[in-house]
Amino acid sequence: MRSIICSSVLVVLFLILHCPGCAQQQHGQSTGRLTVVNLPILQVDTSWPEKPESFEWAQMPGITLDARDQVYIFTRSKPAVQVYETDGTFLRAWDSGDFSGAHYIRIGPEGSIWTANITDHVVRKHNPEGKLLLTIGQVGVAGTDQEHFDKPTDMVVLPSGDIFVTDGYGNRRVVHFDANGRYINEWGQEGNQPGQFALPHSIVADSKGRLYVADRENARIQVFDTKGKLLAVWENLVTPWGLWLTKKQQLWVCGASCVKKEGTDEHIVIPPLDQVLMKLNLKGEVLLQVPLPKTAVPPGKSGELDWVHGIAVDSQGNLYLGDIQGKRAQKFSLKP
Repeated sequence: MRSIICSSVLVVLFLILHCPGCAQQQHGQSTGRLTVVNLPILQVDTSWPEKPESFEWAQMPGITLDARDQVYIFTRSKPAVQVYETDGTFLRAWDSGDFSGAHYIRIGPEGSIWTANITDHVVRKHNPEGKLLLTIGQVGVAGTDQEHFDKPTDMVVLPSGDIFVTDGYGNRRVVHFDANGRYINEWGQEGNQPGQFALPHSIVADSKGRLYVADRENARIQVFDTKGKLLAVWENLVTPWGLWLTKKQQLWVCGASCVKKEGTDEHIVIPPLDQVLMKLNLKGEVLLQVPLPKTAVPPGKSGELDWVHGIAVDSQGNLYLGDIQGKRAQKFSLKP
């Protein structure tokens, strides 16, 4: 394994100076402050993964792990879904139609593979070999009703089989379906008030069924029960792009600093000013903050990221990150 140590000197002071409202919260317990100590050293494995020479990577929005710690990456090229071991060994790859709008990829409780496609306006369920099992939404057709999405971004599947989809760039809502893809409920609308969304970009669920939604353009994470009741709003900690919940019930967030445009209440989102990882407990308290080197000229050096979009954490605590402008997946470890 080849590795490079990445500098942790990046955004801590920047965050504190530019986000004076950090650690504000509504409808829940108080969050931790952005006073960060004991910054870890981030180490990138430059040999990961062993990508076949014939494969070309494009924008890398999605990355996930199954129960065996097999890493699934979701890229806007062919083959769109590629599977690797944590040591980098290539296992398999598959495609199922047009994945040019690939966004997030998740694993269902029984091992099924779920993908969100923002240009096809659908969420799909596959078996681990890529066989299509279910499509929710109408391929290529956007809409606002119970049978359509408008650029769905992410989905989470509970042990019951219930599916919650963040929908997304167009509709600004969370939609609830049963295990067979039948509509049950929805909530949310465009706005910046509690329970509203500017962009519901990613979603995960904890062991008690609470749903954590990355409301990216509002620079906050909102917490709901499965009926859509708002439980907490964690504001101004980070501009969240991707979410991952570990088996230890800790929430990892990848994104950027929460910085507002001068003279407005709008946050700077695209392009992000920097790259940040944050680990939270389920009270919204900051456990760890990891600044990342941002690429100056894509694709950049190993360990650098540009528009970090997807995050996954294996059973040993290694992190897997995919970025949009960098067009690659990388493996990192944290050293105290």
